[in-house]
Amino acid sequence: MSELPPMSSPGSPESGEPYLVIKDLTAGYGGPPIIEGVTLEARAASITAIVGPNGAGKSTLMKAIAGVLRPSSGEIRVCGQAAAGLTADKLVRRGMAYVPQVANVFPSLTVYENLEMGAYTSKSGVRARIEELYELFPDLRPAARRPARTLSGGQRNMLAMARGLMSRPKVLLVDEPTAGMAPKFETAVWEHIVQVRQTGVAVVVVEQNTRRTLSHADWAYVLVLGKNRLSGPPAQLLNDEEVVSLYIGGGA
Repeated sequence: MSELPPMSSPGSPESGEPYLVIKDLTAGYGGPPIIEGVTLEARAASITAIVGPNGAGKSTLMKAIAGVLRPSSGEIRVCGQAAAGLTADKLVRRGMAYVPQVANVFPSLTVYENLEMGAYTSKSGVRARIEELYELFPDLRPAARRPARTLSGGQRNMLAMARGLMSRPKVLLVDEPTAGMAPKFETAVWEHIVQVRQTGVAVVVVEQNTRRTLSHADWAYVLVLGKNRLSGPPAQLLNDEEVVSLYIGGGA
């Protein structure tokens, strides 16, 4: 394969400060590592995409960053503070929120109660924060008293993101936010992800729909067999036919 032309750094002048820094992260499930030596950055007011073939270790990487899976080695820094090996609740206090692909809401609780659960680290201002998120996710306001199990798939994912934002995180990790959705619902979810970026949050997204993800992202990392393979501006990655055929594919 021919080498890509030199790519600019994600720390280019138009980017925000690095809210999340990962260096040489290795993790797995007790056997051989699933991800090995992975390095990446996510910056304020940006969407960072993690893409790659099936089995590349993308979701494992997210779990290791989010404290669901304990890394065996490597460095995680959130807003300049060491965070590797911290439990998920401690990472929330450091400024990170994680929206998993499944089991991302409490189905028996109402929308409002789900949002309250997202504010468990807050001592005050919960009601005002919920109102702010109703403005960002307007579909949630009329459903406030409904159990989360009655929501559509797209609404559930919006609720999961809103709940993650209740703690006012600097970094929001989102794993497969549009999995299994019809295109019109995918569009709505991505519109909200873009709005979250505009609030200054560093958003990190793993998605199977690679082309749509790259169309919204500010920077992208390509994982292959659990390791960094490429990184750069999404448009540059998509313009290299060999990169697309080998690592990205022809998804919609």
